[in-house]
Amino acid sequence: MDDFTFLIARRKSLYWRIHFWAALIASPFALLATLTGILYVFTPQIETALYAHLDHVAPQGAMRPLDAAVAAAERAAPRGWEVQHVVPPFQQDDAVQVAFAPPGGAQGEHAEHAGHGGHAAAAKPKFGLPAQAVVVYVNPYDARVLGSLASSERFGNWAKKLHSRLLQNDGWRWMIELAASWLMVMLVTGVVLWWPRGAQAGLPKRGARGRNGWRQWHAFLGVALGLVSVVILTTGLTWSQQAGARIRALRDVSGQASPPAPRGLHSREEGAPLDWQGAWQVARSHAPAIAVQLTAPASQDDVWRATMADRSRPTLRFDLQFDAYSGKPLYYAGWDAQTAFGKATAIGIPFHRGEFGWWNQALLLVFGASVLFSLVSGWVMFFKRRLPGSLGLPKLLPGAWTSPSALAWLTAAGMCALMPLLLLSGSLLMLLELGLARHGRRRRLAR
Repeated sequence: MDDFTFLIARRKSLYWRIHFWAALIASPFALLATLTGILYVFTPQIETALYAHLDHVAPQGAMRPLDAAVAAAERAAPRGWEVQHVVPPFQQDDAVQVAFAPPGGAQGEHAEHAGHGGHAAAAKPKFGLPAQAVVVYVNPYDARVLGSLASSERFGNWAKKLHSRLLQNDGWRWMIELAASWLMVMLVTGVVLWWPRGAQAGLPKRGARGRNGWRQWHAFLGVALGLVSVVILTTGLTWSQQAGARIRALRDVSGQASPPAPRGLHSREEGAPLDWQGAWQVARSHAPAIAVQLTAPASQDDVWRATMADRSRPTLRFDLQFDAYSGKPLYYAGWDAQTAFGKATAIGIPFHRGEFGWWNQALLLVFGASVLFSLVSGWVMFFKRRLPGSLGLPKLLPGAWTSPSALAWLTAAGMCALMPLLLLSGSLLMLLELGLARHGRRRRLAR
């Protein structure tokens, strides 16, 4: 065997070893994330079955002014609770949604993505609600209250919390972040191991059986959905705690933060203030054709705010602030104002959630099934390879740890810099490897 061939063999043995450790660490959490993610993908269908009586109405003539619906919702809301925002009907069969929160309620868990599409410069969150928020649903045609539902109890929010935190508090989010970090390592090393070279083909061979057949399909499916994997893992990491903070810091340093809404905009107290209906008309005259979320001024000289209420059409994203009396626009930012990073996350996050329609859901279902197959097939191959009484670790060739190229070390350093949990767990893994190497040397000397 010449030097170059031996170098490739050493590198391959190291990548197999790392791939194994990544699978061992990530598999339990990846299994939970995949199963809960598949459940979350079907949120639209499940919510249609559960909440059709709240979300939709039968059109019946002309709609009443939006103020009538808000007033009816205020009568049905808990006493003393404040209106957070209102989502008027976009389609003829949409109900009015009025969100309430306790006085002084802090922005809670459902606003966790405020930093991805832009800055939380506005007084009220854009998509988020305080943790104790309640939404009252009103028929826009007769101002009849259809019912109310705590935001945390709605299936979509429950399924999101199950997927990202296993229904626990933020202290449990590290598990999903750890899994995503090592899944990224699995993907990178898997592509390197699969890469066709010499007699090694990239496509599964017809008639392959046993462990070899499992290996070929395991590698092929993992690489075939590699682009989807990158999008899912990257967008998942953007809202994680540790890696997310690093990614946002890098975004800000590189000048890719979304343009902040100006602070300190004030209304000129001239004439009568706009009511909800008047504010809705102003918003519709400036906003693209998409469902609108309205936030009322917090004081007499504050401004109205409007933004999109439907994340499935990110290119129609907008932020609007206008005078509370004259309705004059004071600030407007649309899709063109977003940075490349802002546009990427505005598309990637809804894609991760399956919010672009049936094709998005179908693709994520295939992706989830492929991840499950990869996890199962990986363990099947492990048990087929492992000798009785052994740990079953892939064998390292001498000099394996010094064989990677400078590019490989640079890639590893970059991944560890962006994913702190990968750095921490990887350091512990290196200590374990040193212990195993020392144990192996002692056994050889004792023979």
